[in-house]
Amino acid sequence: MRLSDFDFDLPEELIAVRPAKPRSASRLLVAGPDSIVDAKAIDLPDFLVPGDRLVLNDTKVIPARLTGTRLRNGAEGQTAARVEVTLLQPLPDGPWRALLKPLKKVRDGEVVVFSTELSAKVIGRSDGVAVLDFDLGGAAFDAALAAAGAMPLPPYIAAKRAADSQDKEDYQTVWARAVGAVAAPTASLHFDADLLDRLRGKGISFTHVTLHVGAGTFLPVKVDDISQHKMHAEWGEVTEDAAAEINRTHAEGHRVIPVGTTALRLIESAAGEDGKVGPWRGETDIFIKPGYRFRVADALMTNFHLPKSTLMMLVSALMGADRIGEIYAHAIAGGYRFFSYGDASLLIPGDD
Repeated sequence: MRLSDFDFDLPEELIAVRPAKPRSASRLLVAGPDSIVDAKAIDLPDFLVPGDRLVLNDTKVIPARLTGTRLRNGAEGQTAARVEVTLLQPLPDGPWRALLKPLKKVRDGEVVVFSTELSAKVIGRSDGVAVLDFDLGGAAFDAALAAAGAMPLPPYIAAKRAADSQDKEDYQTVWARAVGAVAAPTASLHFDADLLDRLRGKGISFTHVTLHVGAGTFLPVKVDDISQHKMHAEWGEVTEDAAAEINRTHAEGHRVIPVGTTALRLIESAAGEDGKVGPWRGETDIFIKPGYRFRVADALMTNFHLPKSTLMMLVSALMGADRIGEIYAHAIAGGYRFFSYGDASLLIPGDD
């Protein structure tokens, strides 16, 4: 298939820059093989049945955007220049991989000061990415980062407005636990205490898994033949208890429904050919596109995605490209809000 097969026209005004308030007041499009229903996120229990299991990604987004001052010692004394940093990934021995702007004007050994509490030395650069060694670690680093950093809003929001203090609450799920993501699992942003209570009352079960969403999720597909696209890798974990819960749900004849493409990609990575999920820990670069045979996911709750993105390919694999075209045409005509702070869909494929 070609990249153009996943393109569509999206009116600029449908790109959401703030979430709905309360979270569960966002709209929910429920699509089966032959039907589309317009609802609200708070209505999700009405479309599920007792015994269904929602798989939730419990990764926690760090305030990964930092603005600092680069210090340089020279013959004329110390000079300073502004540097913008986006943290990407912690390395096993403590330093962080990060994007720096302007990277070409930064030298190894130079110090970037972000606040009176937080600074970092540049200890390496390669392939457009720098390695930063911070002067703090552990809880002290977390506290200083929380004070100095801003949430790493997606480019299509950041182009319209700067991140602010409200994003530190809005761009985080209510069950976030495992620190490490630089992007939110955005389908989960529609859940609040009221919706979770309603789901429990309906007999819906929950399983938590972890996939640390990376900045690579925003990278465009640059090849026309999508079979040539190389997915970015992201670290995840499915515990032994989580795997057992998912397998038990299927054994009892109930549905497993990941909330978000990150949860879906993780449990599909952890599944064998027989559909059984095992304990799993490591990096996944699974690329789900039309023709993929789903082993675990029976449906998917997800937001509305960018044209020509790998996530459009994923939902097309689940529902069929033609059917996704119909669903997205309905969403656009109906004024649904798109992308990270936008509305949600519940996609329920037909039986094979």
